[in-house]
Amino acid sequence: MSNLTGTWVLDPAHTSIAFIARHAMVTKVRGTFDEFEATVVVDEANPANDSAVAVIKTASVHTGNADRDGHVRGDDFFAVEKFPEMTFAATSFNLHGDGSTVTGDLTIKDVTKPVTLDVEIFGVEEDPFGNTRVGFEANTKINRKDFGVDFQAPLASGGVLVSEQITIQIDGSGIKQA
Repeated sequence: MSNLTGTWVLDPAHTSIAFIARHAMVTKVRGTFDEFEATVVVDEANPANDSAVAVIKTASVHTGNADRDGHVRGDDFFAVEKFPEMTFAATSFNLHGDGSTVTGDLTIKDVTKPVTLDVEIFGVEEDPFGNTRVGFEANTKINRKDFGVDFQAPLASGGVLVSEQITIQIDGSGIKQA
């Protein structure tokens, strides 16, 4: 996709970084992170120069329930006092139409694992304020236990309270830097 070349910074007012976990094997719980920074560099002439780095403040997690938020911020999950940030650093890009992906290293609780985000780019447009924006969605699934997030409570049925598989969804708007 042409016109992606440049340095892009995620706009927190128009970006959502969210996760979904299955709860008690019968429903889904969703959460978001309110504090994050991310910069993406795309060089269509020389893709070896492409990069992306994101830093998410773990204490900014919100699930819509204060008690659950406290639990998720605690040692059973994110241990925000010890691990105040999670990070993503891209290692490869494939931004060519259908099947676009960004692969990189995700670090949660000082555990780093490779993940691949499936990316859909919606286009580039100038907004009424003179900003050039790119809109996109990026999704992946991880096993939270791979990152040391291993709290579990068994259910009488043999199931578990919180799924190991977590879906990560990013609805993003990036602003091109001058």
